[in-house]
Amino acid sequence: MLLVDAGNTRIKWALTSAGETPGTWQACGSVARSEHDALNAAWASLSFSKALVSNVAGEALGVLLMSKLQQRGIRDSAVSWFRAQPECAGVKNNYAQPAQLGSDRFASLIGARYRFPGERLLVVTCGTATTIDALEADGRFIGGMIVPGLGTMANSLAINTALLPAVEAAKRGRVFADNTQEAIISGCLTAQVGAIAQAMAQRHDPAARCVISGGAAPYIAPHLPFPADAVDNLVLLGLHASVAGAS
Repeated sequence: MLLVDAGNTRIKWALTSAGETPGTWQACGSVARSEHDALNAAWASLSFSKALVSNVAGEALGVLLMSKLQQRGIRDSAVSWFRAQPECAGVKNNYAQPAQLGSDRFASLIGARYRFPGERLLVVTCGTATTIDALEADGRFIGGMIVPGLGTMANSLAINTALLPAVEAAKRGRVFADNTQEAIISGCLTAQVGAIAQAMAQRHDPAARCVISGGAAPYIAPHLPFPADAVDNLVLLGLHASVAGAS
């Protein structure tokens, strides 16, 4: 089975076989959404007969992905589109309208629970948007928040996302910068860290665990005032756990 995480910035994929432990993949990779044609070459050497896709990047990308899968001989009936539901793999979706929860957020919750079962979690994904979701020890998703991602914030202040590695090079702990670029970096980081820290405080539990993932996670995690467990490809892990019957 091919697992696909189609986001607003990147398209990630992983190849797995029946019976494999979630997160154990024969191959995996990613391409920028704008370079989706590279998927043809990336998938050319893979052998799979079905696919499970989480797509939060719109109908047009869904059609494009379906076309690429059809070119590989995959029938429409062999492609499943992952969506949030009231309950899956031990996660109970308490959204007011469960289907409105983004498929990527629901998959991330499943992946986090699979990795850290029976724990109270704050699940943070740092992409185009930063999503911060609370999961109880019994698997109940009680809600979350969405804020503009680190790159989105930087773009809104006229710093191109290509310069985001400058975040890592910025002086640690320098809140009051003496130049515009570092001032923007400081402001964006402080906003991200503040939102995550405030959400963690609402857990009211010193044993609660923060799980962080996404492209901007390496820039944000070092500034958090508490430990955070980095988990790569959390959406793909959740997709895999959802079909592996993990609970």
